[in-house]
This record gives sequence, C-alpha cells and structure tokens, in this order.
Amino acid sequence: MADKNRRAFMGKILAGTAGVAAVASLYAMKRTWDPLPSVVSAGFTTIDLSPLEAGKLSIVKWQGKPVFLLKLTPDIALDVNRDIVIGENRYTVVIGLCTHLGCIPEWREGEKIFHCACHGGQYDAHAKQTFGPPPRPLDIPPFAIQGTSIVLGEEGPEYKKMTAQAKA
Repeated sequence: MADKNRRAFMGKILAGTAGVAAVASLYAMKRTWDPLPSVVSAGFTTIDLSPLEAGKLSIVKWQGKPVFLLKLTPDIALDVNRDIVIGENRYTVVIGLCTHLGCIPEWREGEKIFHCACHGGQYDAHAKQTFGPPPRPLDIPPFAIQGTSIVLGEEGPEYKKMTAQAKA
C-alpha cells in the first residue's frame, strides 16, 4: 500500500515538473518570436521637414537604415512620381542605400547628384539612377504626411499613390 502511494506521489511530481517545463518552454519560444523593443519603437518615426534647408542633405536613421531627406531647390524640375510635395516645398525622401550593393551614396550639392563610391553609380536629385550599375532608383520608405512632418513607416495616401504610379 505504501508503495502505491509513493508511486502515485512520484507520478504527480513528474507531471507537475513536466507541466512547468512545458509552460517555461512556450514562454521562451514566444519571447524569441516577438520583435525586439528597439524594432517596435523604430517602426514609426516622425520627422519635421520645415527646418530643412534647400539643397542640403539631412540624414536620419529609421529601422537601422539611413534615410536621406533633401529639400529640393526651385531649379530642380518637378518629378510627380518621386517628389513629396508639402505646401510650396518639394522633398526627396529615400532610403540611403545604393540599389546595386547597399553602399551609402554621398550627396554632391554642387552637381546635385547622389554618388556611390563603391562602383561609380549615380542618382539624380530625385534619387533616380542616371549612371553606373544601380538597377533601380533608391527605395522610398513608406510614409504619411502630417502637416509639415512626415511619418516614416506608415503607408499614407501619398505613398500609395506614388507606388501605384511606379508600378504602372
């Protein structure tokens, strides 16, 4: 009789230990599947474009990538497929990674081009490839316009219109 009670007790201990281990394993798996807090917080970034100077490049970091913000000067022709228009101002907002090999191009203000030193690729002020090996223009991050600010990471109507025109 004592042997049966001991066997039942040991069975309950084993079942309890296995249950706790299963719950701990599930919790650990869930934690590895969740995005890191730094990734979640970097999902949406609001940037006020009003202090930007015309022709001067400003760089912000979004999701670990450089984003180029360029207020276009009046002498640069309008590109309805690439320019972001807020009031009377026009902006180029692109992810600053060359579409050839991922290098970071530099802005040459005097020439009004983005130049990638890795393989000589060039992009115009609208970030469209004009020379060299880049296969496509610099990528435009998802954005939404809020007053004089832009929210990176949110797909607003302007972004959806821009991507629809690019696909057509």
